[in-house]
Amino acid sequence: GIRLRRNFGKAAAPSAGFAAAQGELVVTLDADLQDDPAEIPNLIARIREGCDLVSGWKQVRHDPWHKVLPSRVFNWLVGALTGVKLHDHNCGLKCYRREVTAEVRLYGERHRFVPVLAAARGFRVGEVAVKHRPREFGQSKYGFSRFLKGFLDLLTVKFLTGFGQRPQHLLGGIGLGCFFVGLIGLIFLAAQWLFSRVLPGAEAIHLHERPALIYSVALLIMGGQFLSLGVVAELFISHYEPESPSYSVAERTDNASPPAAAPPEKPETKN
Repeated sequence: GIRLRRNFGKAAAPSAGFAAAQGELVVTLDADLQDDPAEIPNLIARIREGCDLVSGWKQVRHDPWHKVLPSRVFNWLVGALTGVKLHDHNCGLKCYRREVTAEVRLYGERHRFVPVLAAARGFRVGEVAVKHRPREFGQSKYGFSRFLKGFLDLLTVKFLTGFGQRPQHLLGGIGLGCFFVGLIGLIFLAAQWLFSRVLPGAEAIHLHERPALIYSVALLIMGGQFLSLGVVAELFISHYEPESPSYSVAERTDNASPPAAAPPEKPETKN
């Protein structure tokens, strides 16, 4: 077993366990005893059916309503934004193939999004209804602050899985949208100003009195900032060597294996 020196967060514990695990399958289980270990064979059976990750679903929850209701809203948001539709993303009872734990890197609060991160790399994700017990030990730390942090983490995971390798598609898209809206606004104001002075009998328009001028200029500046930020992000990604590749290999055919690295050349010695 492994005992950490202190509480490093909920993502640190499974990360340490994943790194030490050597078996074909890895099972995680919360220590509050609300999940029944007798359900583990059912998760393993679903793995044998072809899934790479199986999450438990507390179909009948023995928790107070102020914990169940936000959890259901959160699970719906995760499914709507990521396309990975599970009833209980945050269930601690999960079963993984070893390949999943080797490729999915956890930090911060990303432990609750392991199914999303695994699905983004092409792994098959499923769920099984499991029994849930009333809490008898420990105290729940769930509250509004945790829900808010979870939503922010969800946005981060959505960005990483959808635009992690192409940030300019998102940032640049927002920047171009802001830039063109601001440009159209300035063109419209310029046309109004011109016609008010060319057409006979028209009332002169003073642009410094129009709030739309400030909004249009602000959108132009904002659009330029988003475009610049997207370029910087693309430069960072092109020069940053990730710890894991952006792809996931399911199998190799014809006994293919990755090429071995060439041995380092020995320096020449002179007598």
